[in-house]
Amino acid sequence: MRTERKQRIDEVLDKRQADLVIVMENVQDPHNIGAVMRTADSVGVQDIYTINTLIGIHEFRKKRSTGSADKWMNIHQYTSVQECVQALRDRGLKLWATHLGTTAKSLYELELTEPVALIFGRERGGLSEELLRHCDGNFVIPQMGMIRSLNVSVACAVSLYEALRQRQQKGMYDGTHNLPVDRRAALYADWTKRYTENGPEEPGLE
Repeated sequence: MRTERKQRIDEVLDKRQADLVIVMENVQDPHNIGAVMRTADSVGVQDIYTINTLIGIHEFRKKRSTGSADKWMNIHQYTSVQECVQALRDRGLKLWATHLGTTAKSLYELELTEPVALIFGRERGGLSEELLRHCDGNFVIPQMGMIRSLNVSVACAVSLYEALRQRQQKGMYDGTHNLPVDRRAALYADWTKRYTENGPEEPGLE
């Protein structure tokens, strides 16, 4: 592998955020799934959690684009809300759900430099009541138009770039606050092997 590629991998891993994750519950549209993953990758998210109580894990896998950013991310798949929530809590994450509830906060009121999971629901119907009961709170993205809803991939992009803005201001992309050393080393080994096996045309490392 050329030195430039190794440097690119190093630079990306230096900016990976160990305590900023995305959760998708029953998101089914392949274009939305791919767009969420590409945005997550672009802001340094390494872990995406999915809860699939409607279509199941195997069907979800079919819906993922083969050229998706998920090649460079860890996708944790669950068919149980409780098991997924427990895994998130074990990582010390706060759970914030996109949901228009009576106590919902504006996205711009959230403290997104703390360990957090941002949770997004399916295209029609939103989040399940079961999952909402486990969340620490709800948030909304301020909107001024007649149609007060955003596509799930757009909502995810707006939310993640607000997290990026806050984290950049606190120096959380300088390579010192991010992945544990052992996990970073494992990802480096995996990515360099993946690139070598797939050759110079591998998406995401051009």
